Amino acid sequence: MVTPRLRIGTRGSPLALVQARMVRDALVASHAGLAAEGAIEIVPLVTTGDKVQDRTLTEIGGKGLFTREIEDGLLGGQLDLAVHSMKDMPTRLPDRLTLAAFLPRADSRDALVAPGYERIGDLPSGAVVGTAALRRKAQLLHLRPDLQIIPFRGNVGTRLRKLEEGQATATILALAGLLRLQRSDVGIPIPPEEMLPAVGQGAICVECREDRPDILALLQPINDIATSLCVRAEHALLAALDGSCRTPIAGHARLVAGTLELAALVASEDGRRIWRAAGSAAPADGPRLGDDLGDKLRRDAGTELFVPAA
Repeated sequence: MVTPRLRIGTRGSPLALVQARMVRDALVASHAGLAAEGAIEIVPLVTTGDKVQDRTLTEIGGKGLFTREIEDGLLGGQLDLAVHSMKDMPTRLPDRLTLAAFLPRADSRDALVAPGYERIGDLPSGAVVGTAALRRKAQLLHLRPDLQIIPFRGNVGTRLRKLEEGQATATILALAGLLRLQRSDVGIPIPPEEMLPAVGQGAICVECREDRPDILALLQPINDIATSLCVRAEHALLAALDGSCRTPIAGHARLVAGTLELAALVASEDGRRIWRAAGSAAPADGPRLGDDLGDKLRRDAGTELFVPAA
């Protein structure tokens, strides 16, 4: 029997490659036949989001810019599956594609990277903070209106280098990415009460074609049910808000004693106004809860706050 060969599409950043290898290793652990040399190939691709570094995602098209080229490879048959950071995923997938598996979620909190400072409140008056995320910008300004927010794009290494060069006093990074890159030494976790994470933050998802039962069967054993339940609730929230990179939106779900709890917020970009909502439901009802909380936030904040996804 010929050993199957799987082609895994991924972005080419150091973090993306680590995550693709995590999926590869999980597949090998679940399917002995995939352990043979050449059975799995990781295919790095350069996405539009990687190519354009001098503008924010909002300016160049919003969510989907880190997935489009990879999804084209899936649809065209050049790739068998794709590995993404869940927080990069748009609310609507292209026809014929599905999210078939999620690895166990890592710590979903943000981390403050600010040598010499341990908390956002400790930053000096007027400090410059680098971040390209409207969600982080809005929550930072809500806590500290005096801060100066400048755009920081690039992978984790690029942003840490910009910080070392003195372009900013601090930056905010996903703790999960720092952990996976073994760089947790540079960041201090921010309590979710201060900065609610992005939808999907800390989760790795695996995408494939709906008409590939062979791939769907291979992915089933590596799917973490708890992560899937939480992330699908969060994405239902995002979909209800028509969320994109143009609106500051945060959402985080967790399972507590058999109940799914979801916290959410939307904000004005300047951080002056924040609307929050929270609720709980049976885990299977997570998408309905996300939809309900999204509708509530839309009513509370007013439709003028929201810009539809591209």
